[in-house]
Amino acid sequence: MTKITQYLESAKGKTLFSIEIIPPMKGQHLGELVSHIEPLMEFNPPFIEVTYHREEYVEKLVDGVLKRIPIRKRPGTLGICAAIMQRFKTEAVPHVICGGFTKEETEDFLIDLHYLGIENALILRGDQEKGEDRFVPKPGGHAYANELVAQVHAMNQGILLHEETESLPTNFCVGVAAYPEKHFEAASLDEDLRYLKQKVDAGADYIVTQMFFNNQHYFDFVAKCRAMDIQVPIIPGLKPLATARQLEILPEIFHLEIPEILVKEVKKCTSNAAIKQVGIDWAVEQGKELIKAGVPALHFYTMSKSDSVKAIASQLF
Repeated sequence: MTKITQYLESAKGKTLFSIEIIPPMKGQHLGELVSHIEPLMEFNPPFIEVTYHREEYVEKLVDGVLKRIPIRKRPGTLGICAAIMQRFKTEAVPHVICGGFTKEETEDFLIDLHYLGIENALILRGDQEKGEDRFVPKPGGHAYANELVAQVHAMNQGILLHEETESLPTNFCVGVAAYPEKHFEAASLDEDLRYLKQKVDAGADYIVTQMFFNNQHYFDFVAKCRAMDIQVPIIPGLKPLATARQLEILPEIFHLEIPEILVKEVKKCTSNAAIKQVGIDWAVEQGKELIKAGVPALHFYTMSKSDSVKAIASQLF
């Protein structure tokens, strides 16, 4: 297996192409997801991230008692990663989250990854449970991503949670997330950067940013990171705008800015196809500037759809 950092080092300054996919909805078949990945393989992504979605709950009466019943709407991260590596011979990077897991459950998941030869992971705190106004860890689980990074780092040294258990060291390469426009829960960008440094100091090997539509946010963010002695590679994350609705929902969900000039171009459009083309053109210009600046990779949030990303990559790679 090859670490993500090794791919970045061996590229010797060339910008790589990578993608993130979402597991199919419960009941759907892996084949549809594969059909969206295949058109992007011509651009030789060295790794494909696979998101993990925590369980959601519904309340139901069971034998006259109101119970919270767990439902899993997007299962299969582990199996999808194994299938990707088998079919495409490229590294799969599962998201490993704090939310919904105890430390022991997380350790079991990481052991399963190691057993399958999956040794790259993106470590995240994850979102709060649906219906909650703040993140609450599962009893016995991690409250912050840096704690989970530290657990993975300990496993890389052969240290499991219970000292009486003997273990050979794992070999995980650890990525973490960052927010060029700051995480919405942080009081300031400087505070957010201090939390990011905690993750790097705990053992993170590289960083992938949240999507952004103004490259200056990324350039300023990287400069601030270097000033704080965060020296690991920082991969920019991009998502092509595809619908007018995203002008509202992306800032709402991800707490980011969409430049006014992009908003105006979208509002001029009279069809969905025209909006999609505006999103492609904007992402191409973003990519050109980022590649010129020597970023380690362009990481595309595909939402498991390949058409826009393929159109962009065809002009950049």
